[in-house]
Amino acid sequence: MKRIIASLALTVFCAGFAFAADEIVFKAKNGDVNFPHKMHQQAVGNCKKCHEKGIGKIEGFGKELAHSKGCKGCHEEMKKGPTKCGECHKK
Repeated sequence: MKRIIASLALTVFCAGFAFAADEIVFKAKNGDVNFPHKMHQQAVGNCKKCHEKGIGKIEGFGKELAHSKGCKGCHEEMKKGPTKCGECHKK
């Protein structure tokens, strides 16, 4: 019984990878931000790096988080990816 529950949990967890959008567009008044989700999955490898509370929409995600420890902070830490306004925001 424990094996069945464990395999179901693993299946549900992995299903998130299969159904995740390849690219997400965040609307912004200074230019939309195209977020290549699939590329980030492959580069980061650990979903919990961004999805701390589990797979799905990131709680509290918005301008403040993206410009601080979220997107920009991760790019600076990894020394990879855009960190300037116009590199993310495209009109």
